[in-house]
Amino acid sequence: MAHFEKKQAKTSQAVPTSAMPDVVFMLLIFFMVTTVLREVELQVQVDYASAENIEKIEQKRLVSYVYIGPERLGGNQVGETAVQIDDALVDEMGAIRNIMYDKLVEQPRLIVSLRVDNESEFGVVTDVQQELRHAGTLRINYSTRREI
Repeated sequence: MAHFEKKQAKTSQAVPTSAMPDVVFMLLIFFMVTTVLREVELQVQVDYASAENIEKIEQKRLVSYVYIGPERLGGNQVGETAVQIDDALVDEMGAIRNIMYDKLVEQPRLIVSLRVDNESEFGVVTDVQQELRHAGTLRINYSTRREI
């Protein structure tokens, strides 16, 4: 009686790793290009009002922040109420309309988030709201901190 032996394949079962550095490098480049790191240097002081019923905005890319508060002068001194959009202080209220209209054209679903200091003059806040209305940016959010 003939005895038959089972032949085994002579291939290895190891996963090829020669292309792994290329894949890792491509992923690293992808995340570096797509990640948005945005740091705003505040030139106004903002101490948020507190609220009980708040809602978090999920799509942060749609949000443009407008800061309203006393201007920081240095040496822990503050000046009069000022308005800051992005990294620049706004010199006159009429400029808010142009800046925000340009942002609205660029991003039609724009949400304007007002970050207002507790001690800000309400007249300045009202003026900013009027300029936003004239610019057509009607989706406005007020940033607060959660009341504990």
